[in-house]
Amino acid sequence: MSELSANEAISITVEARAHGWRIDHYLARLYPNYSRSAFQKAINQGAVLLNGLPAKTGRRLRVNDSLSVKLPEESDSSLPAEDIPLEILYEDDSLVVLNKAANMIVHPGRGNYHGTMAGALQFHFDQLSDMAGQLRPGIVHRLDRDTTGVIIVAKDNQIHSRLSSQFEKREVTKEYRALVWGCPDFDSDTIETHMSVHPGKREKMQVCEPGGNSREATTRYEVIERFKKATYVRLLPKTGRTHQLRVHMSHLGHPILADSLYRGRSQVTPSDLNPQCDAATGNTILIQRQALHAMRLTFRHPQSGNEMTIEAPLPPDMQVTLDYLESQGR
Repeated sequence: MSELSANEAISITVEARAHGWRIDHYLARLYPNYSRSAFQKAINQGAVLLNGLPAKTGRRLRVNDSLSVKLPEESDSSLPAEDIPLEILYEDDSLVVLNKAANMIVHPGRGNYHGTMAGALQFHFDQLSDMAGQLRPGIVHRLDRDTTGVIIVAKDNQIHSRLSSQFEKREVTKEYRALVWGCPDFDSDTIETHMSVHPGKREKMQVCEPGGNSREATTRYEVIERFKKATYVRLLPKTGRTHQLRVHMSHLGHPILADSLYRGRSQVTPSDLNPQCDAATGNTILIQRQALHAMRLTFRHPQSGNEMTIEAPLPPDMQVTLDYLESQGR
């Protein structure tokens, strides 16, 4: 992916993931340091060509469509560097792999410009890629605010491009761990659905019928351990949709513990897992964010080509909850 310039047009070939997207939406996803309205203005001024002809804002893209884009620079909001601790799992001259903490937004948005991982990265590292825009320094992929675990950061644009390509081509193996309510019928299975934005709550996703703006989503789950009220599972997403694992487990009838958006309860206590527990400890909070952790990531090092597997230990709140479940027996 090339950087946009005021003096030259950039050629882009539309990849499979963007089939059916609006042009302005696609360009804003590729180049987050430009607003969607700026791309709409550029399209209306004839500065964006689609297959050699002036594009229209509402046109839906098809695989292998050819885009030519040229527009003036649009200043981005500045991102303050913040001295926020980061847990580094691995680092070399090309990339950094972090264990993201809970309650940390990956990059700014919707008024959240402080306390982000992006701000922490600006403070701790002198060089990061800017391919995804000034507000997303080095950030190749993302995790939800309250999902913990492995996340990769690129130090330059070439490395960023190579890593992004692996994610786009689904060459990266992602393994999550989760605690879910109830007990799935099978020890392992694959969930295949389509997903779209919830019509009533824009911050929420839903399983839906194919068509329109829906996108296919596939997740494999494997039961690790069953308990009386909950199950410890391994989740292997084959696609990377927003909230995919949370939506799929809720759709299966086994939502993730303490996932308030998809179950309505923001915390879990011993009494939730065992109504007969000691009254003195029954209201102790075990976990108060979705019990979801990006445990392991396997990818090819963008410089050497060697396969790498980086693992992040289970975070304390999930470990405490798992220990409690194990103490109560199956």
